[in-house]
Amino acid sequence: MMTAEQSTYAYLAAYPTIAASLPGSDLSWLQQFRNAGLKAFEAHGFPNLRDEEWRYTNLAVLNKTQFAPSDNQEVDAGWLETYRLENAWNVVLINGHFSAELSDLSNLPAEVSVQSFNAALRNNAEALQTRLGKAVADDEHSLVAFNSAWFGDGVVIEIAARHQMSKPLQILHVVTASDALAATRNLLVVHDSAEAQIIETYVGSADSYFSAAVNECFLQPNAELTLYKVQAETDKACHFGGSYVKQAQNSRFMHHNFAIGGLLARSEIHSDLDVASECRLNGLYLGGNRQHIDNHTRINHLKPQGISREFYKGVLDQRARGVFQARVIVAEDAQQTDSEMNNRNLLLSNDAEIDTKPQLEIYADDVKCSHGVTVGQLDEKSVFYLQSRGVDEASARNILTFAFANEMVDKVENSELKAVLLQQLLARFPAISL
Repeated sequence: MMTAEQSTYAYLAAYPTIAASLPGSDLSWLQQFRNAGLKAFEAHGFPNLRDEEWRYTNLAVLNKTQFAPSDNQEVDAGWLETYRLENAWNVVLINGHFSAELSDLSNLPAEVSVQSFNAALRNNAEALQTRLGKAVADDEHSLVAFNSAWFGDGVVIEIAARHQMSKPLQILHVVTASDALAATRNLLVVHDSAEAQIIETYVGSADSYFSAAVNECFLQPNAELTLYKVQAETDKACHFGGSYVKQAQNSRFMHHNFAIGGLLARSEIHSDLDVASECRLNGLYLGGNRQHIDNHTRINHLKPQGISREFYKGVLDQRARGVFQARVIVAEDAQQTDSEMNNRNLLLSNDAEIDTKPQLEIYADDVKCSHGVTVGQLDEKSVFYLQSRGVDEASARNILTFAFANEMVDKVENSELKAVLLQQLLARFPAISL
């Protein structure tokens, strides 16, 4: 295994060989953007335990393999169909690259624009220039900088003013090549009074790979965006996915985050709230074996009368480790802010671990803010009660665990996605032990 310094050097040394193949190599502004990300990554390397925001997550596993971009577009069509939602438009990215052949955007209304990042560069590079890097900067941390330099494609979505999407749009991220780096950059723009539902699904058929995705989301006044994320990577995959949101006045942002796969996975959701805007974050993380699942959220109340609600649950078994770092910042001008945060964790093994760190930073005096955390194991009295009704012990524990986790699935309004998630829960916690 390489040291952190050797790993950084290896990526920097390989970069010139791929730079020419990355989109926008002929655009000076995009090259400046990439070079800034490259320099920021060079200065720091991957985040490490000395970084306060990463103190619970060791990325040393990234030093074992030098992941590289792959142009391979081969995929088992039958396998892919198991993850495609039927009642939705589908955008498919294979190894980080848009696949027009596998995507289904038939009958997409004119008010909804969906393009690959490469196509958007050809069609309207000026619009991309005004938004790229405006929701999150490279100095957020070096994985964002890494994405800025290395991303090979992505999706640009724009919803016209006052349009309400009749069905959701699924972005299906698929990795099929071993040791591949699938780095994508996505831009989502929801104009005035428009409403959109986006479903992100992360899956893979390869053994080991690194999926790194950054979403920059812009909500204009009175806009509403519901963003779902289902992270179901393979057992040896590494995942980083961040959604960074700019909310204008009276906008509403809802995020549902389901983390059930990967060897090491980090999800970030950061949102900046304007006057009377609303942010609701829900999440469920399920860890087993030696999985490490990290959830990092930040809600910035910048203006008055904002509302935020955050509710995450975790279930950890065997030697799995979970991390929940949530931070709510209420600026001095953000009077009459109403914020609640709650994190509940269930440990099914004595070797499982959760590091939970809720934070409130309040600089205004007319606010209503609260947070709460619980960590525990199954109630043995409840297990005994079910056993007394003829249920075997293993099934009793599964029933109680399912009920604990299913509360987050119940918050999903899309019926097709909810059914998929219920199948995942029942597979992990069957009511009848075999």
